[in-house]
Amino acid sequence: MTSERVQASVNPTLQNSERILFSILIPVFNEQAYLTRIVETVLAAPLPEGLDRELILVDDCSTDRTPEVIQELVAKYPTVVRAFRQSKNQGKGAAIRRAIQEMKGDYAIFQDADLEYNPMEYSLVLAPLLDGRADVVYGSRFASRETRKILQYHHKLGNLALTCLSNFTTGLDLTDMETCYKAFRSDALRSIPLRSNRFGIEPEITAKIAKRGWTVYEVPISYNGRRYSEGKKIGWKDGVSAIRVILKYWFYDDSFYDGDSASESSQRLEYSRNFMKTFVKKITPWLGAKTMEIGAGMGALSRYLPQKERLTLTESDERHLKFLRGSYDGNAVVDVQKLDFTKHETSLSDMDIGTYDSIVCLNRLGELPLNAVAALVAVRQYLKPRGKLIFTATATTRRNRRKRNSDAFHAFSPQELAKLLENAGYTVELIEPFASIQSVFLKRDPNKGCSLFGFKLFDILVSKTQFLDKFLRPVRYVAVASPRNQTK
Repeated sequence: MTSERVQASVNPTLQNSERILFSILIPVFNEQAYLTRIVETVLAAPLPEGLDRELILVDDCSTDRTPEVIQELVAKYPTVVRAFRQSKNQGKGAAIRRAIQEMKGDYAIFQDADLEYNPMEYSLVLAPLLDGRADVVYGSRFASRETRKILQYHHKLGNLALTCLSNFTTGLDLTDMETCYKAFRSDALRSIPLRSNRFGIEPEITAKIAKRGWTVYEVPISYNGRRYSEGKKIGWKDGVSAIRVILKYWFYDDSFYDGDSASESSQRLEYSRNFMKTFVKKITPWLGAKTMEIGAGMGALSRYLPQKERLTLTESDERHLKFLRGSYDGNAVVDVQKLDFTKHETSLSDMDIGTYDSIVCLNRLGELPLNAVAALVAVRQYLKPRGKLIFTATATTRRNRRKRNSDAFHAFSPQELAKLLENAGYTVELIEPFASIQSVFLKRDPNKGCSLFGFKLFDILVSKTQFLDKFLRPVRYVAVASPRNQTK
């Protein structure tokens, strides 16, 4: 979302012909009694200037007249309401995932298909998003407000207990983790890998928001809680399931996983915050005031790189570019640019040549094609004469040696890396193993997963076991090189 569009949405005096679309995601199951009223209330709710709305209804295989009611609503409001039906009942989380896939808006909010939450408060919830303060906004039923409806005590107690446990594991300071009203930038919401099918979607999404380091705001909202006799569906079993989900994502982090990648293991290290922090700490002596990252992905490493005079994040994937631009919109130090070595495409200009003190590439998916000397030469042009190229490369082992001729896989010995860099016009300053403890706790076969316990041990120990790199079988090398003086 560009800053001009955000300003236009909160300042009606600005002239902008492009309007912003607001997606309202409504999972539905057996709500024939309330659905028509909630949809009409949502359609009548005032929105900030410059916003249009769309309603995404996902019927989770209802067994009452809900499907007929949905068809009547679609026929009555064909330009605003879009409906989809699950092939079988899977739960609220699965319905929300489907709604996220189908939405087209710039911003999105979750809305239950009953009358517990008041759509007239959309503007209140959206305000921190539209003015650029927040990445995510939670509408809290328990934050301070002048008047409130008295709720069922045991239900409230359960919500508060789950919120406290979630806060303990995520480090957030929420008053209402289980709230339905969560509003997002749509590109950010789409980028979160969600797994939970039922009500565990709430603690899961909260855990992944926290691990991404997003800015979260909370605003007080009203709440008209239903009794179980009126159709309330969440029960004590869902509370137990929520505890399981909270604990699961405390141990395991897949908040940066991109399902379109070749395998989950190819991005597994992006789940480890301590791996990223340890990598940045190791390379800090070579980082300058102006740094470029190649292959920033979803920003797993980017958020730990120092922001000094300039930090340029480059990507080839348009989805990742859109996400990064939204995340760093308004940041005067960080800029996002396209750089694709395979297609020889870039949005970097001639003014960027010879301006960077350091270029970093974690190279998790081969963003820097190390088999191509031309790619290393192309990178060299952006470095200052004494600049540093810092990257990781997979180490050669007996297991991966047979894959080395594949275009999708490249592994090197230290001697091969040194020769490659010298051929590309670099002087090698460092090549040494890094995070070799991975071979102990994470499986090397990309077709096999790793246990939550094994991953957690790796995440805890990776920063404390660097001294073992010289004794364990290398998994990867960190290389540092500088452009060779071409006048010699």
